[in-house]
Amino acid sequence: MDAVLADLTRHWPLYAAIPFIAALIGYVTKRVAIEMMFRPLEFVGVRPVFGWQGVVPKHGGRMAAIATDLLTTNLIDLGEVIARIQPGRLVREIEQPLLRAIDDLARDVLARHHPRLWESLPPMAQDLIVKQLQAGAPRLVRELLDEIRADLDGVLDVKHMIVERLTRDRALLVRLIRETSRPEMTFIARCGIYFGFALGLVQAVVWALTKNPWVLPAFGGVIGLFTDWLAIKMIFVPRRPVRIGPVTLHGKFQRRKAEVARQYGAIIAREVLTVPNLLDELLTGPRADRLAAVVRRVVARAVDEQAGLIRPLVSAAVGGERLREMTGTAATASLAQLPYLLRHAEPYLVEAMDLANMVERRMIALTPEEYENLLRPAFRREEWKLIAVGAVIGFAVGELQVLLMLH
Repeated sequence: MDAVLADLTRHWPLYAAIPFIAALIGYVTKRVAIEMMFRPLEFVGVRPVFGWQGVVPKHGGRMAAIATDLLTTNLIDLGEVIARIQPGRLVREIEQPLLRAIDDLARDVLARHHPRLWESLPPMAQDLIVKQLQAGAPRLVRELLDEIRADLDGVLDVKHMIVERLTRDRALLVRLIRETSRPEMTFIARCGIYFGFALGLVQAVVWALTKNPWVLPAFGGVIGLFTDWLAIKMIFVPRRPVRIGPVTLHGKFQRRKAEVARQYGAIIAREVLTVPNLLDELLTGPRADRLAAVVRRVVARAVDEQAGLIRPLVSAAVGGERLREMTGTAATASLAQLPYLLRHAEPYLVEAMDLANMVERRMIALTPEEYENLLRPAFRREEWKLIAVGAVIGFAVGELQVLLMLH
């Protein structure tokens, strides 16, 4: 015992450094593990032997599917979202560009399909026809919105849209998970410091008693492994508050449900289920042909019901077949005008649909198990690798400590 005390007295700076180095091991292994979750976005290395791709981007398709399933099953009712849009208010928001679009469209279609007839009409007659069509614009918008509401699943594949966006944009998927779990990532790193320091104290005592060269690397590996494992567990469990005397245990991610819900809802509304993204899915997604059929049907009905002045002239002059061609051209042109028109109504649509609040409200209502699935899939399959990396780094730093202590 005297020899141990003498050694401690003679080399006390080295012994004092052990718990601090252990704390550093704990912190570094956690930071490395966290970064390995999200970086790099693309595989770096030599396939298939050596290299790494961030866990989240590597399994982007699976995680995008999980996030999409959670969104569409538990957090979003797109029918309710679309029902919030008031046709009258929508018409007011796009009134001027809509009137201009109908003016241009009517003159272009009539001039293209029967230039002689159109040119033979006096300007006053041309203006009268255009104004008649413009007068039916509010009804056309209302009918189109009603048709889309009635067959929303038929014209919009929201699951396809979300999976496509998150899979194609790995950075967005990483941001979605990382932004909502940033405090948990910080917590993991800090746990490495505290747990590492505590184990380092034990490590220093064992080294003083044994001088075994395997003690420091073994403890370094244990520190890296155990602190990684424990920190990840403490994020998620216990799922529900457990009171032990004056202390309440509750998984950190579970405690932050209200804050996470607010952040998650904001990101979904701002970057995933945006008005341009929804419109792009309507116009170019796998069900775009159904929307085109809806628009053709509504436009044809509008021509029949609102263009009473032009129908006898056109029917007599060009016949029913040419009239159908004109209606088809008008429908195609109307679809092309939708992005331009809705851009003017985007602020209103964002406010009316209120997606961020819907996601936030419904996420808060999730059970702890359902809520855990928001983040847990990012860890579950590959967490053993992250823990193993922590152990390897801890072991390597422990070896360096041995060299320091011996030499």
